[in-house]
Amino acid sequence: MSKQYSLTAEKRDRAGKGIARALRRENKVPAVIYGDNKAPVLIALPQKEITLEYHKGYMLTHICNLDVAGEKMMTIARDVQVHPVTDKIESADFLRVNPKTRITVSVSFEFINEDKCVGIKNKGVLNVASHEVELECLVTDIPDSIEVDLTNLDIGDSVLISEIKLPKGAELVAEDDFAIASIVQPEEYVELEIVKPVSDAEVAAAAPAKAAPKDAKK
Repeated sequence: MSKQYSLTAEKRDRAGKGIARALRRENKVPAVIYGDNKAPVLIALPQKEITLEYHKGYMLTHICNLDVAGEKMMTIARDVQVHPVTDKIESADFLRVNPKTRITVSVSFEFINEDKCVGIKNKGVLNVASHEVELECLVTDIPDSIEVDLTNLDIGDSVLISEIKLPKGAELVAEDDFAIASIVQPEEYVELEIVKPVSDAEVAAAAPAKAAPKDAKK
């Protein structure tokens, strides 16, 4: 089962930019709960608590048990808006779910056994083409990551998504096969030639002599 966390929220009656700004001044984050064929619920969350969960890096893939004025709701965050300058959370959207809900999520790849990789031992370099993959799965079975074993990859080898064993019940959203990573030859660095600084006198001496101006026609 997916890992879970909990937040306590308060209901709010009104929406709008003015209300949102007022909430942020009180160190609260405006948010909404929607889905499950029910009316949306406007809520406000404590800035400190939601920020702590957000920076743990799993809000979009872990179930959030929301306590809204004593009512328990199983949800998952589907969008978190962050201020581009201050990095403070400005708003969030939560989707109501149940144990049978299937959703699409982005899951990161975890590369394992780099120390045992044949190609890396032969001075090759790991070139990552895709850092995550979109999966459709039960909300209770969202994996923390997808393991990619590098052990048998040599220089010139690639690993494709079709070669990776997905968690039970998970399905790829993309229909086309694609490369996740490869082992490539190390980059060749060209040593730059050190050139001695040239003085102004040397530059002048090396410059071609200017042609004398032709006499003007009378």
